[in-house]
Amino acid sequence: MTFVVKEIWRYPVKSMQGERLEASAITAQGIPYDRGWAVRDEKTQTIRGAKHLPKLLLCAARYLEGTSAGAVPHVEIALPSGECVRSDDPKVHAAISQAIGREVTLWPLLGAEETDHYRIKDEASKDVVAEWRRLFMLEPDEPLPDLDGFGPQLLKELSQYVAPRGTYFDAFPINVLTESSLRWLRQRAPQAHLDVRRFRPNFLLSNDQVEGLVEDGWIGDELRIGAASIRITSRAPRCVMTSHALPDLDRDPTIIRTIIRELRSCFSIYAEVISPGLVRIGDEAVGAAGAHPGAGHMAAE
Repeated sequence: MTFVVKEIWRYPVKSMQGERLEASAITAQGIPYDRGWAVRDEKTQTIRGAKHLPKLLLCAARYLEGTSAGAVPHVEIALPSGECVRSDDPKVHAAISQAIGREVTLWPLLGAEETDHYRIKDEASKDVVAEWRRLFMLEPDEPLPDLDGFGPQLLKELSQYVAPRGTYFDAFPINVLTESSLRWLRQRAPQAHLDVRRFRPNFLLSNDQVEGLVEDGWIGDELRIGAASIRITSRAPRCVMTSHALPDLDRDPTIIRTIIRELRSCFSIYAEVISPGLVRIGDEAVGAAGAHPGAGHMAAE
């Protein structure tokens, strides 16, 4: 089964709107500089994204070539007011704080050895199951998302730290979404505006001949995408972020409620990098030999 790479996305600041790329290398850590920055909630001293600070989604970020903030370049952030502020501007922390209504500071990616930087210090989040249920917007009788692909070591890491240490990823370095899955979801939430930006993939794949949640059938398979190869590890759990407002999209809770009802809270897939390589818009994505249209839908039910 062959798909085509229709869009490539990188998100310079965790939970802010990202950059569309014409081409990108894929390294062992994913797309270079993806989620290279994040904000820390100063009240809780915990790195936070739009799950907790939804107005971050109203900001947009892009990298500034020829600059360095250590492991990543500096960024320019466009605030909801239209003002732009750079990460090397001393006023950046105050500007973001004012824009989102919470005191935060902006941080570049730090090494995995900086364990205290990544540690969850918010006392309200110490009950991990209760926190996850709240963020996934689950009713008391609704199950947690399928997290089997995460494995016990990663789940333990995410119970103590905001991300796998040394990254600002939610879990894995690559997220893949197909247009066929977007069409499937639109049929079940016809009033919702299901813009791809709500789901923050790294790669949007296209094949007009395919229908259904095809990528759900790829779990455990290898996908060759451009000159790189990735292994599909798990379905991607979806939280309240999918329903938050974006710069030109209103808040819409029906989106996450539909994903909970129809898909046990998961939509799109996570992947790890097997072999690095360059990926361009228009490249083929080939693999998942055992998958067929509709397989993921049956699995989800």
